[in-house]
Amino acid sequence: MEKTVKKVKTLGKLKKDVWTPFSLYIRTRDCLRTTGCKSWGLCITCGKRYHIKLLQAGHYIPGRYSANLFMETGVHAQCYNCNINLKGNTHVYAKKLIELYGEGHPEFLHLNNQVDKKFTRQELEELKAFYEAKIKEL
Repeated sequence: MEKTVKKVKTLGKLKKDVWTPFSLYIRTRDCLRTTGCKSWGLCITCGKRYHIKLLQAGHYIPGRYSANLFMETGVHAQCYNCNINLKGNTHVYAKKLIELYGEGHPEFLHLNNQVDKKFTRQELEELKAFYEAKIKEL
């Protein structure tokens, strides 16, 4: 009889596993917030309407290693053009963050970005389950 060895996922793979439900949660949340519908939403920066599959979960502050990676108030539905081609369209994004969360929020995210967050395996597994559950609640 052969023994099957279970591969242990790397932290990078676990982050990707969290990103899938996190991104879907962010895009669905923002579709509901902007149009009242789960399938269509507005880009936070250009305001154009897109199908959820064409929206991305765009960070106000880029970076995969900071505490902002899974920060809900720093990630919003964005179109490809604003998120990628315009590199986040951060000038407009900052104004939208202030409208949503108040003065000082962009600065809070900048300060939080200075924290190099080392996620543990357990934290990532819990985050994955948390966002899978949040999607079901929407």
